[in-house]
Amino acid sequence: MDDNSIQQSLLADNPNVLQWKPSEGVNRFRRCRSTPSTDPLQGPPEKGSSVKAKELFKEMRPSFRLVGLLLFIYLLVGVLAFYAVMDEISGKRTNRVLDALYFCVVTMTTVGYGDLVPNNDTTKLLACAFVFMGMAVVALFVSKVADYLVEKQEVLFFKALHTNLKGGETKMLRAIETNRIKYKFYTNALLLVLSIISGTVFLWKVEKLSLVDSFYCVCATITTLGYGDKSFSSKLGRVFAVFWIITSTIIMAQFFMYLAEIYTERRQKMLANWVLTRKMTKMDLEAADLDDDRQVGAAEFVVYKLKELGKINQEEISSFLEEFEKLDVDHSGTLSPYDLTLAQSAQ
Repeated sequence: MDDNSIQQSLLADNPNVLQWKPSEGVNRFRRCRSTPSTDPLQGPPEKGSSVKAKELFKEMRPSFRLVGLLLFIYLLVGVLAFYAVMDEISGKRTNRVLDALYFCVVTMTTVGYGDLVPNNDTTKLLACAFVFMGMAVVALFVSKVADYLVEKQEVLFFKALHTNLKGGETKMLRAIETNRIKYKFYTNALLLVLSIISGTVFLWKVEKLSLVDSFYCVCATITTLGYGDKSFSSKLGRVFAVFWIITSTIIMAQFFMYLAEIYTERRQKMLANWVLTRKMTKMDLEAADLDDDRQVGAAEFVVYKLKELGKINQEEISSFLEEFEKLDVDHSGTLSPYDLTLAQSAQ
């Protein structure tokens, strides 16, 4: 297989890599038609263009409405179930319906204050079932609601930091895309601080706890420790707790997730910088020479760098080449609409 066929086989169908096209004595790069534009304000893709993998996986995820519906069904069933067995739950009572909802939320978020506890086997088994179901619902809800809250705020947050940014809205959106994880982390941290402040002030003013005890209760709640010595005991307090506990625990979970994501992204950037700046050696050239012709073309060089970055491995390259050979019906080393027609008719 000559160098041109390798370049075609490895890059022609890859929408994220620049395709190499030899010209009269000049090496030029052109962007494939299916490659996404760098302009974030570009309109929707043309009809017939390839679907991005990111958009495909996004469509596979449960929608916000579906997650919200699951949460509503969980809370509704939980309220009905715990309302029916409320006489078998010991602790300080306020309102039967409110206490059932409060107990359901505390169970779902695994806070577990201990101010309301089941006191017979049936109620204990019911609580165990709702713990596991609640954790699954919370996991879905975290990924949707927190992303929604953060993404709504990150553009405003960026504008506040870069009010004098030159280049207009296009440049601003490009900068947001580049630093998306960082801005999500900053926005989430701000929401976490607001959640801690609001919970502390409410416990201090409404539940009449001391300022230290209020902050202590907030920390025990958002980290789902739930020591139980301090909790929401009034009717108004439990109404507030139903909404605040769900929101604050979600924000806390997202905070640590974005923190880990920033650390991972930083390590990836360090690796990429090392790969892109280190000098090539003869051993590197031998490893990059896929067709053993003692020459490394642009396609082979790009694939070798992607392998170093961990973006692709040899098994994936081999599978791509196998797919190419199946589609290359006339064995010309290139793909044409005629090849695709023959390959599809043979299947």
